[in-house]
Amino acid sequence: MIKAVYTGTFDPVTNGHLDIIERASKMYDVLYVTIFINPHKTCLFTVEERMEMLREATKQFPNVVIDESSSLAVEYAREVGAQVLVRGLRATEDYNYESLMCFTNQYLDDGIETVFLMTRLAYTFVSSSFVKEIVSHKHSVEGLVPACVEKKLIEKYRG
Repeated sequence: MIKAVYTGTFDPVTNGHLDIIERASKMYDVLYVTIFINPHKTCLFTVEERMEMLREATKQFPNVVIDESSSLAVEYAREVGAQVLVRGLRATEDYNYESLMCFTNQYLDDGIETVFLMTRLAYTFVSSSFVKEIVSHKHSVEGLVPACVEKKLIEKYRG
């Protein structure tokens, strides 16, 4: 059984994230989609809210497990018995950052592989930060996030 871990802040989950989740869920027996808690990052949504949105958005993928952690990715992967870290890439800026992260993870545990998946072209510009900015200016993000996420964003920004 091959287990993989896909980590992120997911504040909030976007259709770009879901593209990676859907494709990775077909590649591995179990895919842990794990919210990594970064104490240096200020998030719009609580961990519980992000977990709820991820559960709703991924309910059609039976082999996806939603979790949260404050460990390093390789430590978490070891904890759950995963052999692979899945990382999504949109553009060269992502590659530069993610390759350094990959080399760091190899240093920490060279037995855990990192697999990069390019997002589909339609999502190359989508980021959680851009989505929040768009909604904060009262514009629709339909097609960029799942409907359940758009609803939560509107509630946060418009009361």
